[in-house]
Order: sequence, then C-alpha cells, then structure tokens
Amino acid sequence: MATTTTRETSAASAGPGRRSRLTPQREAELYTAVLDLLREFGYEALTMHAVAARAQCSKATLYRLWAGKAELVAVALRHQQPAALAEIDTGTLRGDFRTMVAQMDDRQMVKDALLMRGLFQAVHTHPELLQALRDLLVDPELTGLDALLARAVERGEIAADSPALPFVPHMLLGALITRQLIEDETADRAFLTHYIDAVVFPALGA
Repeated sequence: MATTTTRETSAASAGPGRRSRLTPQREAELYTAVLDLLREFGYEALTMHAVAARAQCSKATLYRLWAGKAELVAVALRHQQPAALAEIDTGTLRGDFRTMVAQMDDRQMVKDALLMRGLFQAVHTHPELLQALRDLLVDPELTGLDALLARAVERGEIAADSPALPFVPHMLLGALITRQLIEDETADRAFLTHYIDAVVFPALGA
C-alpha cells in the first residue's frame, strides 16, 4: 500500500465528522488520477486501492475525505467543471448562456464523452453513484440554472408562466447526449450555441 505523501495537509473541514483536507494542488492531482482511471477501466473496475496507488497516497486518506468511490468520482467530475452557473450574471439571458458555453472546452467534452456514457450505464446498477452524482454534480448546476433563469424572468426576458421554463435542463442535457446518438458527433461549443439560439430561446419565447 502506498504511504501518505508529505504534500497532504490537515485542516479541519466544517460539519459533522470533521476531516483532514489536502492542498488544492494535491486535490487536483488526485482528481486527475480518479478520472484517468475511470477512462482506462470504467466505474466497475475502479477501486480505492487503485486510486491510492495512482495518486501515491494512502487508502486511509481517501476514506477520511470521501465515503467511497461514488462520492470521490462525483467530486472529481465536479472539480473539472467550469465556473458554477450561479456565478454567471452578464445582465442578459443571451449573454449568460453565451458565457456558459464559452467556458466549455471542446477537447475536454470529446475526452469525457465516453466516460459519461459509461457512468450513465453504471448508475443503473449502482444507486449510490446516482445519488452522489445528483447531490454533488447535478443539483448544484440545476440550482445555478434556476437562479440564471429567475433573473431573466425578473428582467422581463421570459414570461414567468412560460411552459418551457421547467424543461430547460432537459433541453440542455438532451443536446449533450443525443447529438452523439443521432450524428455520432460530440456536442461542442458551436453546436450548443446554435442549439440554444434555435431551440431553447424560441421555446422560452425569449
């Protein structure tokens, strides 16, 4: 078993079960190791032992910070996301969506397409993974998107009773998933920009 490296530091985190923390650099290295292993072997074959070996840390360190691999995978995916949607506020809905798309990385989207398809399959047999993805990855993004859309309603860009409002997350996620199925192409920034202009805005009446 690998031993804990000197780059691991201890600082208490808030909340019950206070845990030691890692430096930002060390965290980034560990998350990179997790995602690399996911791409190489898939979720089923991923183990905390493999992560510890790849990241050169101890399993004790991993279990002190995360309850298991489901939580660790969700946090690693969250870490590589661009700035949270809640932080985007350009003053217009169109500007907010353009900023959201501009923050995406075409190469990263291609790189992660296969990884995400594997995770979508894994959630059917691993409910703890589904819950972790919802809690740590999906829900924060939905909260940010709700805030973004609420500001657009307040500015009068969208009608508060627009029937399409509850389905904006479905439209955006659908664009990311279905392009691969229909066109065998990964959704990129150009595609998403055109999709939002052609589908999302007309649906919202914006």
